[in-house]
Amino acid sequence: MKVSVITATWNSGKTLCTTLDSVLSQSYPDIEHIIVDGGSTDNTMEIVREYEPRYNGRLRFISEPDKGIYDAMNKGMHLAKGEYLIFLNAGDTFHSENTLADIAVSIGSSRPDVIYGETALVNDKREFLGMRRLKTPETLNWKSFRMGMLVCHQAFIAKRTLAPDYDLSYRFSSDFDWCIRCMKRAGTLWNTHLTLIDYLNEGVTTRNHKASLKERYNIMVKYYG
Repeated sequence: MKVSVITATWNSGKTLCTTLDSVLSQSYPDIEHIIVDGGSTDNTMEIVREYEPRYNGRLRFISEPDKGIYDAMNKGMHLAKGEYLIFLNAGDTFHSENTLADIAVSIGSSRPDVIYGETALVNDKREFLGMRRLKTPETLNWKSFRMGMLVCHQAFIAKRTLAPDYDLSYRFSSDFDWCIRCMKRAGTLWNTHLTLIDYLNEGVTTRNHKASLKERYNIMVKYYG
């Protein structure tokens, strides 16, 4: 299985190297990394170009103005050629250098539509803070998110052929909507029972948090009444 890792960046110079190093360290060989930059004014693109030779042709990138992170993710999906999509933000990493190899062992010869697992929270020093508060369910379907986003976006791996575009009408919670739509289209969903991602827990502003919760509420009303 070919895996496309998509990273949307904007002035991410302080955190991007960690993510690039994590992707490069994966023991699993069939992987491409797509960087979609929103026109950074810091050293983000200098870092990407410095890393490019180490990828041996497996890194692609663009840098241009966009309409936000979900627009960038859509661009990344349209560029992707892998069977599966994984979205890693700058600062997020795979849990170990064998994460993708362990996923491949977990699914065996099957090709589930959605693959998922657990998420660990880390700080900017990569120190473990704890597991994500919402527990990943043993079995997952589109109705599961009535209880909230039980699987972190980064640990939710979807087949490219079933993944819809992100809805740009949501500024903060389009990933919640996207995961639900992926699950509604999915025939098979596979729990790896693995910790897949180390998520950089930077916190969010109160204003954005409130706006995100309002969007998430509207999404839940849309699908669950």
